[in-house]
Amino acid sequence: MQIDILTLFPHMFDGVLSESIIKRAIEKNIVKINIINFRDFSKLNNSQVDDTPYGGGAGMVLMCEPIVDAIESVRDDDSLVILLTPQGKTYNQKMAYDFKNKKHLILVCGHYEGFDERIRSFVDLELSIGDYVLTGGEIPAMAIVDSVVRLLDGTINEESYISDSFTNNLLDYPTYTKPADFRGMKVPDVLLSGDHKKIADYRKEEAYKRTKDRRPDLIKEGE
Repeated sequence: MQIDILTLFPHMFDGVLSESIIKRAIEKNIVKINIINFRDFSKLNNSQVDDTPYGGGAGMVLMCEPIVDAIESVRDDDSLVILLTPQGKTYNQKMAYDFKNKKHLILVCGHYEGFDERIRSFVDLELSIGDYVLTGGEIPAMAIVDSVVRLLDGTINEESYISDSFTNNLLDYPTYTKPADFRGMKVPDVLLSGDHKKIADYRKEEAYKRTKDRRPDLIKEGE
């Protein structure tokens, strides 16, 4: 898979791409991630990519030409171009599974007061990671990259994510590790029994109970 991230702040991604699972996936050639600076496509002397909005108002608006030029510099027939904006469809785990099968993702990070409305004509999908506003699309881009890359074959063992929260519309079951008794709080006996069927049944039941208690909307969606 190839992922191109288009942004005004490329150095925000330095730590994310050089640590942990994403770093290992890059080193194993499971994914290639390029960071592209909008300013490299500016035709103005000061590398400006934003300007004041027509009609007045606060803030600065990303301009069409450099953003569209940046998109078109990497877009091909296999690309899915995603604009990160609070007005987009809410991202979820099902989308992460869908995206893992794509050959090429282009993530366009919005910023400042917004972006020229005409940029929307050059993207395939608009996404938000929640009903709140951030200063830009860089953090949502990081979240999407992390959630997709961990699902790619060879990144981590399938057993590590097959029962993740939101898989089959359920939250994950509770997990424990040593010690078996911490300040009087004991690990459930069934997890110490060695009976794999009972453990599987327990985990399934606990996942359902937890989801019903914390996210009943997921139960309704599953039904």
